[in-house]
Amino acid sequence: MISRQWRGLAKQSQADKYIEHLRHKTFPKLEEIPGFVNASIHRRTVPGGVEFLIVTIWESIDAIEGFAGTDVETAVVPPSVQEMMVEYDNRVRHYQIVE
Repeated sequence: MISRQWRGLAKQSQADKYIEHLRHKTFPKLEEIPGFVNASIHRRTVPGGVEFLIVTIWESIDAIEGFAGTDVETAVVPPSVQEMMVEYDNRVRHYQIVE
């Protein structure tokens, strides 16, 4: 199993809208991809906005390619989400799940 992690700092006024985007647009699409296991939203308020850590779990790197393409470390950030953010990672991190 692989954990895919992405961090973004949302504008304070856009934080709830971003969560709705994940729940109603992103996560349903992920559920259609073979090898997707689950996703979680982590948030905390920080100076300058609301920081999010989005963690998705996948069966393999090959499964992640079904979402991200061949350069699996490229972050998938639609223009509508970019507008909600103060800053965000352009590259994601992948970790093998040991336990």
